[in-house]
Amino acid sequence: MHNYELMVIMDPSVEERTVAPTLDKFLTVITTQGGTVDKIDIWGRRRMTYQIQKHSDGLYAVVNMTCSPEAVTELERQLRLNESIMRTKVLRLEEAIFSINPIEFVPEEKPPRAGRGGPRGGKRPSGPRDS
Repeated sequence: MHNYELMVIMDPSVEERTVAPTLDKFLTVITTQGGTVDKIDIWGRRRMTYQIQKHSDGLYAVVNMTCSPEAVTELERQLRLNESIMRTKVLRLEEAIFSINPIEFVPEEKPPRAGRGGPRGGKRPSGPRDS
């Protein structure tokens, strides 16, 4: 059993009050295979960065769950079959947490910049092009 986070973007023509019952219908796959649904967070209608299926906004929902990888595969398959679901993304939380370690990041120190060859407002040094 692993911890997963599922983000779903639904068609904006779906009423917001039907989002939770629709998700519950899909999440029965998780519970029947021995997993648990820990949290359902419905964000509501949000504007998207780019259009998906000619829609510029969608209904967002985030679900945290604990289940087996086989249950996640079946859930993704069922979500793909539904026409009201525009996009889904499933992340395994252990991978997301441990792949970024802020302690290891050390910014590079840049050497000081060299001047451009002379004092400000002064004449340019004579070179081979000035002859």
